[in-house]
Amino acid sequence: MRVISRRTSLILFSGLVLVLASMLLYLYLNSGSEQTQTYNESRDLIRQLKQQDAVWENEVLKARVAVSHNYDPLVTPLKEMKRLWARFDSREAEQGRVDSDQWRDAYDGFLSAFGEKARLVEQFKSHNALLRNSLAFLPTAEDGIQAQINTMLAPNQPEVHVFVTDTYDLLLSALEFAQVTSVERAAEIEVGLGNLAVNAENLPKEFHTSLNLLSNHVALILREQPVVNRLLEQIEAIPVAERLDTITSLLDRDQQQVERINRKNHLYTLWLSGLLMFSVICLAALLVRSFAEVRRVNNALQSANDVLEQRVEDRTLELRNAQSELLNAARQAGMAEIATNVLHNVGNVLNSVNTSSDLIARTLRSSKTQGLGKAMQLFREHATDIGRFLDEDPRGRLLPGYLHQLTEAIAEEQKEMVIELERMNKSIDHIKEVVATQQSYAGAKNVPVPLSVNDLVEDALRMNAGALIRHQVRVVRDFADLPLVMGDRHRLLLILINLISNAKYAMSGPGSDPRTMILRTRIIEGGLLEMSVLDEGEGIAPENLQKIFAHGFTTRKDGHGFGLHSCALAAIEMNGHLTAHSDGPGLGAVFTLRIPLIAVTEPA
Repeated sequence: MRVISRRTSLILFSGLVLVLASMLLYLYLNSGSEQTQTYNESRDLIRQLKQQDAVWENEVLKARVAVSHNYDPLVTPLKEMKRLWARFDSREAEQGRVDSDQWRDAYDGFLSAFGEKARLVEQFKSHNALLRNSLAFLPTAEDGIQAQINTMLAPNQPEVHVFVTDTYDLLLSALEFAQVTSVERAAEIEVGLGNLAVNAENLPKEFHTSLNLLSNHVALILREQPVVNRLLEQIEAIPVAERLDTITSLLDRDQQQVERINRKNHLYTLWLSGLLMFSVICLAALLVRSFAEVRRVNNALQSANDVLEQRVEDRTLELRNAQSELLNAARQAGMAEIATNVLHNVGNVLNSVNTSSDLIARTLRSSKTQGLGKAMQLFREHATDIGRFLDEDPRGRLLPGYLHQLTEAIAEEQKEMVIELERMNKSIDHIKEVVATQQSYAGAKNVPVPLSVNDLVEDALRMNAGALIRHQVRVVRDFADLPLVMGDRHRLLLILINLISNAKYAMSGPGSDPRTMILRTRIIEGGLLEMSVLDEGEGIAPENLQKIFAHGFTTRKDGHGFGLHSCALAAIEMNGHLTAHSDGPGLGAVFTLRIPLIAVTEPA
């Protein structure tokens, strides 16, 4: 109950930590940093628009006073303002501000003023071009008339002097009118045009063309100058800058609202960080207690493992004693290698015990409890800024989820080690049976004796029974009705145990479906006794078939390459041979032993 309660507390605190971390993440994602950046960029665009508007008006004034006769500067600010406004409009549309009535009114007000100013500037360019052209022509026209007078008339005549004076006064009045437009200046120009018309009647016809051209340009100046001045006044009155100031005020208002929300979010973040830190500390305390419990269990398992190792050593000592007896019997028969083969067979039975022991040892060495120490080290390193660490540091944001996963992994390790200990106890009990069966053959000599081949196969199966059951191997017996034969019991048993064990390992791969092993005995042509072991296992690659019986060659990770080699030698010593065949990986294999058949002769 305590373990269940502790585990429930761990799950609850882990869930609370995840919820708090999720809320902090939500607040972080909804912070106004991005909106602040957008606000700054929008303010900068408005500032650039106002600068371009000022440049635009400055270029209009330059064109008015004829500082520059190039009208391209009047077009460039217009294009730049359109480009800047397009960027500003798209940026604000992403923020959803355009849908507001106040924003729509401010937008419409700016666009209306901007369009009206652009229209007036176009009119100004047209009228001002005509005006500048006429003003530029006046000195040229006056010089042309003066040249004609010098060529065709006597300059000292009184009427010519009056004409020259009136023309010069008209030219000065037009130039003054262009600088200071007033009703008095306009009246003077009207009088000058009348005098010029009267004087033209007293001059030769050659002067009429020049005088008419001069009169037309002066009249154009009289007409266009007021129009240009009126357009300038209208352009100056267009409130483009005021409309941009209105948009700036709306931006400032929205940004102030965002800042108020951010202050609230920061306050919430502070509270949630405190709760999260408290929850993490409680979770860490529970994990420390769980770690102590795991360590206690590990110590118990280590003690059990020490006892088990002692038991294995005792059993191994017994097996070594049995091996010594077998070696003595083998030496008496002149076959020292039989003892090694028997020991190899016993080792096959011990593989399951060694596997379970190695698995428990690896589990203890690679226990997930080491990760808890690393997590606690991070807490100690960031004890003074745990809130910032869990909120901002990438490792801190991952730490709550990691602790949750670590809790589940430790519980799973405990469950797996308990299951593996139960398996080891069963395997140790089976070792007793294997040792007893091996000892029954210890006193036999390696000389041909009468034997039943089928019974010998059954003995080999009994020595591998536990492993066959554990790996869900179904055994099919295809035995022929054989007579008693003369044979070497130890060598045949050595070969059969190894072939059955290898077939069992070949069928121990992934998969839950039962596998089938077929054991077959028969007599074939040529007076040969054939014993074969067929499996549905992993098969043999073609390149390995030629070296499968070589000493030291093995395809198993924990193999030694001795079993099949010793089997092949034993077959040769009985004047027979051992072969292997497989259609390829995944298609199973068949090992076949053929030896000469020597039937037991019954006494006459």
